[in-house]
Amino acid sequence: MSAIPDSAVRHSPLDAAHRRLGARMVPFGGWEMPLSYPEGTIAEHLACRRGAVAFDVSHLGTVRVEGPDALERLQSVLTNDLGRIGLGRAQYTHLLDAADASVTDDIIVWWVDDERFDVMPNASNTAGVLEALGGADVTAERAVIAVQGPDARRLMGSVAPDAAAVPRFRVAPFTWDGRPAVAAGTGYTGEDGIEVAVPVEVAGSMWDAILDAGVRPAGLGARDTLRLEAALPLHGHELGPGITPLQAGLGWVVSWTKPQGFRGRDALDAERAAGVPRHLIGLSTDGRQPPRTGTPVLVEGRPVAEVTSGNFSPVLGHGIALALLPSELLDGLEAVELDLRGRKVPARVTPLPFVAKQKG
Repeated sequence: MSAIPDSAVRHSPLDAAHRRLGARMVPFGGWEMPLSYPEGTIAEHLACRRGAVAFDVSHLGTVRVEGPDALERLQSVLTNDLGRIGLGRAQYTHLLDAADASVTDDIIVWWVDDERFDVMPNASNTAGVLEALGGADVTAERAVIAVQGPDARRLMGSVAPDAAAVPRFRVAPFTWDGRPAVAAGTGYTGEDGIEVAVPVEVAGSMWDAILDAGVRPAGLGARDTLRLEAALPLHGHELGPGITPLQAGLGWVVSWTKPQGFRGRDALDAERAAGVPRHLIGLSTDGRQPPRTGTPVLVEGRPVAEVTSGNFSPVLGHGIALALLPSELLDGLEAVELDLRGRKVPARVTPLPFVAKQKG
């Protein structure tokens, strides 16, 4: 990531709260955000898998698309079909490059009201999504807190019962400190939980109440290891320039039947007809040394790909990685080698996700 001038760095409405907690702050997508707190990433990761944690995800964008034509505008650009859901629901979708169908951004859409959609792009892609969809960038008006883990709803029930009750991939308004807010049953950890968008003026009181309820703070380091265990893609790694939804194993995000089509439809049709050239797979290694992004993947001694994301899995106790391998190599493939700085390390092809959410 290139250096960002200090004057251009954005800060969360909760920045002061993170610093009081001793957070290690790092640049991310044009923002300065907490990477971890004093207990460290592994402790935060395990707290999410076993209890509940709170992430400040205010760096994610919010593009508000409103008006009588809002639904049609989204339908004509994004890959998924909002007609499958309806008011009061959320949907995962993609914005594609028109030329080659690579994923310009992966997005969650909150269908908040009849003519209001809050579109949630990745931090560094907000401007491009705004240009593609129109609407207004309201990122600066709210903070977003993700409360995740098997105890998330129980603990949030003492803070904001209406928010805690929002079902998975549903959206509902609630009130916090007398101000209108929105909750969605979404997240990025592989665990149950909710995300709440609250006005900046009351963000601090919401954060404090969540922590006072017994939810532990967690940073971007744990968010990344959690999403990797769950095999959830990260833009710039498993999605981005040159990578289509079909290559990333996300064909279910594409509606081939909606009459409006979507941006990049022709290019994606062409790839589907010709055969998808590569596919995302999971890899596992023995020991604690993790594969890292960019690690060469070898088949029969020959480099065929690079790791898109890799890390140590706190739950499994060994290294895990994702990689996009050529399709012609995958039939019957059970193992590869990883070139870790000149040392060849065996890796097993592993079904995804690496860690599945425990059923209660």
